[in-house]
Parts: sequence; C-alpha cells; structure tokens
Amino acid sequence: MALDQSALLELLEALKAADADDVVRQALQAVLQALIEAEATAAIGAAPHQRTSERTAWRNGHRDRLLTTAAGDLELKIPKLRAGSFFPSLLERRRRIDQALFAVVMEAYLHGVSTRAVDDLVRALGADTGI
Repeated sequence: MALDQSALLELLEALKAADADDVVRQALQAVLQALIEAEATAAIGAAPHQRTSERTAWRNGHRDRLLTTAAGDLELKIPKLRAGSFFPSLLERRRRIDQALFAVVMEAYLHGVSTRAVDDLVRALGADTGI
C-alpha cells in the first residue's frame, strides 16, 4: 500500500513532533523482539498456544534482557523453556554493550583518559547507563 504525498507529509510532521530517537528505538525494539519470537518458534517447533506433533519443548515465560545500542537501551524479552535452553542467535551471551563501544572504552583506558571523560564519551555514543 503506497502513501500519497499528503499522507507522507503528515507522517513527516508526526515524526518531527514526536521524539525521532524514541520512534527509532521503539521500532528497533519491536523488530528485534519479533525476530527473537520467530527464532524461538522455529526452535520449539510451534508458535505460542499452538498444538503440533513437531513440538520439542514448551515455553515457560520470559526473562528480561537489556541491550545497549546506538539507538538507546532496548528492553527485550527472551523466551524461557521448560526443558532445555534457548538464546537467540542475534544476541551474544554475556554481552551488554556492542563491540564498537567496548573498543572505544579500551582505547580510552590505554591512553589514560579519566573515568569521568570515558563516562561522558560512552553517554555521547548513545549508552544511557554510562560506565
């Protein structure tokens, strides 16, 4: 479905009125959550509340995972299984910040930059939590 020019202009005005960073962060969070749920469905062999003979496990709630990105902190929910384990392939285990941010912090440490300056640099790169 294509939007006409007036609808696109209205959408542009709505994005300008809203916080564009927040819109991007929410969209990224929704896409990542949908990918995680799709991968869990493929690993289990059935969608939530679906009865199939191919099912290998059952869902047992979610656990929260904070992912720090350039768009901001994303709160994702990782499905838990009753038997076995599941971790999405698009995330890395025990990785709280992305590799570029990790490299910047290590380089700043090697050059003797103060912790306050490193914390300001991390916040400037988009991590809300700091170091």
